[in-house]
Amino acid sequence: MSTEGPLLLVLGDSLAYHGPDRPEPADEPRLWPNVAAAALGGRAELVARSGWTARHAWQALADDPRIWALLPRIDALVLGTGGMDSLPSPLPTSVRELLPALRPEPLRRAVRGGYLRAQPRLSRAFAATLPGGGPATLPARLTAAYLERCRAAVHSLRPGLPVLTLLPSVHRAGAYGGVHPHRAAAERATREWATAHGVGLLDVAALVADHVLGGHGNVDGMHWGWDGHRRVGEALGAALAPMLTVSR
Repeated sequence: MSTEGPLLLVLGDSLAYHGPDRPEPADEPRLWPNVAAAALGGRAELVARSGWTARHAWQALADDPRIWALLPRIDALVLGTGGMDSLPSPLPTSVRELLPALRPEPLRRAVRGGYLRAQPRLSRAFAATLPGGGPATLPARLTAAYLERCRAAVHSLRPGLPVLTLLPSVHRAGAYGGVHPHRAAAERATREWATAHGVGLLDVAALVADHVLGGHGNVDGMHWGWDGHRRVGEALGAALAPMLTVSR
């Protein structure tokens, strides 16, 4: 740990940088990664994009040279991509992610608009009728598998580096029909993986459920207000503090 305090590498999704009104710059001090780092007397490096899952976190870790440059200097790795993995995905994720590449432009807009209108209805219908609630953005077993790739790769370079992962949040988002049938499976798989490999856990839902489900976060029903970010950041800092002490 440097004299400037611990350096946290956070791989996340939009929950890591989206506030009550809009996406925010990564250095916004009220975002939970920065709240956690400040509580520890250090700073956070946030690598995140909207819609990222554990698969995207692994791809970033494997392919992004900026992350490679950070790895020798970080004091902890936080895997914060659980928010997207467990959401309904009526259209297979591999197909849905190709929509932005459709051409010509009018076709892309028409297809994307049609899917966004259909997604809430299909999410509710699948949750009510299909085993397991239908397809998820990333199946729980793959979430655990990609998280393990991240852990194993980092520990091959930095044995003993503290690693902590966030459990799935909750939502009331109209864009997903207000349903979340895959959350329990994703939480179970993540807990089992973390327990097996000595990875720390932060139960995000326990921290933000009343905030989100009570309508106190972003109007989209998914992202958090500043109180939600504060709760998660403070709890993350408290969870990391003993892990950092042991690793020194």
